Amino acid sequence: MRLSHPEEHLVQRIGWLRAAVLGANDGIISTASLVVGVAAAATSTSEVMVAGVAGLVAGAMSMAAGEYVSVSSQADTEEADLARERAELASDPAGELDELAGIYVARGVEPALARQVAEQMTAKDAHAAHARDELGITEHVAARPVEAALTSAFTFAVGAALPLLLAFLSPAGRVAWIVSLGSLIGLAALGAVGARLGGANVLKPTARVTFWGAFAMAATAAIGALVGHAV
Repeated sequence: MRLSHPEEHLVQRIGWLRAAVLGANDGIISTASLVVGVAAAATSTSEVMVAGVAGLVAGAMSMAAGEYVSVSSQADTEEADLARERAELASDPAGELDELAGIYVARGVEPALARQVAEQMTAKDAHAAHARDELGITEHVAARPVEAALTSAFTFAVGAALPLLLAFLSPAGRVAWIVSLGSLIGLAALGAVGARLGGANVLKPTARVTFWGAFAMAATAAIGALVGHAV
């Protein structure tokens, strides 16, 4: 039976959406905090811009490397579990069939029907059935290291471009305030967009990301001012 209108579930976006929101959010907060901290300690706009650009490049590379290593570790773990399932299916197919039927029974299916379903799923693709129903590994949640790394690096750079542009356009002496305000607006917009794309309530994610962004910028501004006066 074919569906007349295939559904696109929001969970299918979880892989790239998580990396994109994390990258852009970190790009705004990290770079804005750096710019605000330097601006509180220095009076030269060129010094602020150099620090900001350096933060953008270093942050994008760090995000890419961190995401790649982290998601690669997840992918390695998934592959190890899948390899073990392949070995178990080859060495004990009857036991694996019983295990799959037991999973369906635990989910509320009648034993006889669960056995029938397990037999049919095994006949079609035993490995895919165990990956999905025993391990919880499906195509839309499987680890993709390269995709995560590239998405995080790109979105970090896009997010970091906002405070840099604001710093470049700000008059001398007002960089910290303009960058802080503009970045908080950008964070609020990002939180709302991420929540909307993920199908979540808009208010809570927006308030959360704005609060922590404000906290980070306030902390770096205070530290920058203290270091600037001390030096």
